[in-house]
Amino acid sequence: MRVLSGRRSAVFIVALATILILTASGSAALAAKSPPGLSKFKAAIGRIESGGRYTARNSTSGAYGKYQILPSNWPSWARQYLGNANARQTPANQEKVASGKMTSLYRWLGSWKRVAYWWLTGSSRTTGWSSYAKRYVATVMRYYRAAGGKAAPKAARWVASERSKAIEFTGTWRSARHRGYGGDRVVYAKSAGASATFTFVGRKVAWNGPTGPTRGKAKVYIDGKYAKTVNMNRRSFDPRATLFQASWKSAGEHSLKVVVLGTKGHPMVAIDDFVVLKK
Repeated sequence: MRVLSGRRSAVFIVALATILILTASGSAALAAKSPPGLSKFKAAIGRIESGGRYTARNSTSGAYGKYQILPSNWPSWARQYLGNANARQTPANQEKVASGKMTSLYRWLGSWKRVAYWWLTGSSRTTGWSSYAKRYVATVMRYYRAAGGKAAPKAARWVASERSKAIEFTGTWRSARHRGYGGDRVVYAKSAGASATFTFVGRKVAWNGPTGPTRGKAKVYIDGKYAKTVNMNRRSFDPRATLFQASWKSAGEHSLKVVVLGTKGHPMVAIDDFVVLKK
């Protein structure tokens, strides 16, 4: 039995791009390679979704293949991970698309447990899971562990959404929705001087948000000191890019402040989330 409503709210997470680094020498992207246990997690999802059959089809939803990808999701995912929205759902293509999507989800959500929940429901919520969802996730993780998969260290990664209480806003910020945003939503401001200050404890931080023709510039301050002016203006729209990141040798308490410059003609600056690596 499938939970159909969740999968319809697919989140199209674009690969990390336009990485702006604080230090001259730079630091690695927060997740530049495949996450640990990807193949084992894929096997677990494939087992519970289809029994590992590449030709399995759900007669009700139309979901197809080993990973039961909905027909409404396949074109966009195939475009993103194969470069061809019309690519056939061959076993090889199913594997490539699943790898790309699950990697993107892991980078966003931070654990295979939460990725499993998203795969069932399309939701990034951390509480209020139904009993069915809890059983589904527990089964996936049991298969994952049986294959030798290991859980990520607890609290090693924190994704602070635009609604996090750790962010202090000044000026006028509004909410906008798009299926490509993490959690389907961002907050944005247009007026010069509007700011968002994120306070955290960790050794790496990244600011994620959209770029595009309507996007402007913002100054970034780390621990009260000017770090960089970030230009989000691009010819084409990218719903989720890494706009800025910084790192330190060891974990500590820091702040990252975004100040909108109100760029003439394209002033919009948006915040999707901040990602912190604590260790």
